Amino acid sequence: MGTISLDLFMSIDGVYQGPGSADEDPSDGFTLGGWQAAYSDAESGRAIMAGINRMDALLLGRRTYDIFAGYWPQRGTSNPIAEKFNSMDKYVVSRTMDDAGWQGTAVLPEVEQAAGLKGKYEDIHVVGSGALAGSLLDSGILDRLNLFIYPLTLGTGKRIFTAGRSVPAAFTLAGTPQAFPSGVLRVVYDRSGAPVTGITAGE
Repeated sequence: MGTISLDLFMSIDGVYQGPGSADEDPSDGFTLGGWQAAYSDAESGRAIMAGINRMDALLLGRRTYDIFAGYWPQRGTSNPIAEKFNSMDKYVVSRTMDDAGWQGTAVLPEVEQAAGLKGKYEDIHVVGSGALAGSLLDSGILDRLNLFIYPLTLGTGKRIFTAGRSVPAAFTLAGTPQAFPSGVLRVVYDRSGAPVTGITAGE
């Protein structure tokens, strides 16, 4: 049985919107797009690329799909990320899209259909796609959080974890966290059921 992982670049205060460039996602008046660039280094780049190379399917929400489909097909085979994304199987969750134009992409009308991908692939990744990720978390379909936490706060922008959006869940640390020279921290968590409550020792 395969797993579905969320790959997310996020600030300390949980914002994931528009890390790549100023015009990546300016929705809702977001003006800080491109915040990831100042923290690029070779080590974190290798870690990101290693994760991409492990994928055998890509699962996207409609907004992220539109961004990716408008960018990666034009990058050509000389770009290793473009080569991987363009050649692999892709799925977009959308109730309004009938046919996806990006070669190798199928449309899933309902979030719940994503669970069926686990029987077909070993390592399925959601990249960005915050609204989809929230729905996958709430439905119990998302198995792993692969978080790259950047050393800045943005104050405004889209967040995965917001009041009333995420159901309670517990997670287990998977592997050793990685700290990169730029100050970026990578932490991976596997979902492990519901939170356990009790009394803290000493109280």
